[in-house]
Amino acid sequence: MPTHTMRAVRLHEHGGPEVLRHDEVPIPEPGPGEVLVRVHAVGINPPDWYLRDGMSNLPPEVRPKFSLPVIPGTDMSGVVEAVAADVDGFCVGDEVFGLLRFPSFDGSTYAEYVAAPASDLALKPAGIDHVHAAGAPMAGLTAWQFLIDVGHDHPSPFQAAQHRPVPLDTNVTVLINGAAGGVGHFALQLAKWKGARVIAVASGAHESFLSELGADEFIDYTKNRPEELVHGVDLVLDAVGGPDSKRLLRTLKRGGSQFPVFFGEFDEEETAKLGVTVTGTQVRSNGAQLAELGRLLDAGTVRVAIDSTFALADARVAHERAARGHIQGKIVLTVA
Repeated sequence: MPTHTMRAVRLHEHGGPEVLRHDEVPIPEPGPGEVLVRVHAVGINPPDWYLRDGMSNLPPEVRPKFSLPVIPGTDMSGVVEAVAADVDGFCVGDEVFGLLRFPSFDGSTYAEYVAAPASDLALKPAGIDHVHAAGAPMAGLTAWQFLIDVGHDHPSPFQAAQHRPVPLDTNVTVLINGAAGGVGHFALQLAKWKGARVIAVASGAHESFLSELGADEFIDYTKNRPEELVHGVDLVLDAVGGPDSKRLLRTLKRGGSQFPVFFGEFDEEETAKLGVTVTGTQVRSNGAQLAELGRLLDAGTVRVAIDSTFALADARVAHERAARGHIQGKIVLTVA
């Protein structure tokens, strides 16, 4: 077994990237249903900076509870070091990846070791390395649960109705806003896997990247407004969200749907008048779905694009990179 302490990045207070501290802390003990994983790589996701800045972007009533100091992070890839007595399905030495304990904020993956619920893990695809595997869980599962299969019946904190994906096939056109980012680039590839026609919206620097991933049409939002160029699509997946999301409703045909990944601001009268539906869900940890995604990653049907990598000790610099935006794929922390 390892020594009793490890390096981890923690928040002792809320604020900008400068509050991320590289600390020495005890190695966690795996509880019932858990395995101890030696972390090799950590995927960075928006909830990591929401946690860092104290969830100021969420209404107070839906903010998750947590206490400081806290180790951020939900995504990781690594090797199983120890297995609780009640866990079968994983053995010491297995390479695994996962989205841990989401939507709570105690994934604690910015660390050399993590205690992970076995149900949140899948075997790492043999065909990709830990860096690429660590970039897949949250963004890949978000795209999967929005587009392919929700896989759970937990209500979203943002809407009462259960989200239902639109069946995708060769007769369906999907517009993906923010197509070059983490969720967007997976959504594009999953929609193409199902045969759909995909219009990708991003800034011009990402055009060749998105064409390589299979986009049928590209719109540079810095030069054109998608709602002025595109009409009659079946589905909009908006990976950007926010107050501007509603303008994309005008690209939909009657009976079409818009899926805001990060809640937008919509007017029910306007959506009713347009004859369209707005619906979303909240991504949840799911080892079984991750195993399905893993098969697509192993086959090369879906690939993880890496924007940049940083050492765990440089988490602050990684968060500064994230804050600059225009990310192509995923930012990943490497753990020696």
